[in-house]
Amino acid sequence: MSDEMLLAGFRVGDPELSVAFVRRFQPVVYGAALSVLGDPVSAEDVAQRSFEQAWRRAATYDNRRGSVRIWLAGIARHEALGTVQRRVPTPSEPTAITAMIGHEPAGWETDPEWIPSTAPLRAALHALPLDQARAVLLAAVHGYTAAEIAEQERVPLGTAKTRLRAAVGKLRDLLLQPAADGGVSTDRRDDRS
Repeated sequence: MSDEMLLAGFRVGDPELSVAFVRRFQPVVYGAALSVLGDPVSAEDVAQRSFEQAWRRAATYDNRRGSVRIWLAGIARHEALGTVQRRVPTPSEPTAITAMIGHEPAGWETDPEWIPSTAPLRAALHALPLDQARAVLLAAVHGYTAAEIAEQERVPLGTAKTRLRAAVGKLRDLLLQPAADGGVSTDRRDDRS
């Protein structure tokens, strides 16, 4: 059955055609949301809202402007971008970020709340210069953009981008090519980017 016929059935609420429509396009809608959000749970919510929007807007679909697949992907991207825009970054206390990095390494390996699978990542973060580790944690944990990191750290945008780029490169090197002793070194490097 054609995509347009499934859309028409979805529009009028035909149970069989609606199920077939959702099954056919679920990977497209979910994939579009996931590519924007990067979070599977949020992407599922956005996919649900996208199908609701598609049902409401089905009468406005025009095949001259693109396929049903492209139309649905556009709805999903729009919904996902709206979700991203509604996220409000919360300022981070500098000491809280430093604590997440493990600035004081003594005893962190034996902490009862320690998750063993994160040991290589924590060690790699600790090996980064403090400004780079803070930047990557603000991006990864808090979802900050480079502009938001620049504002939070009170540095130029170019500096924030350089810190992020350098940190990601160093983390990749540290995690993919561990130190000769079989692990990532925990000595914080003194170089600054």
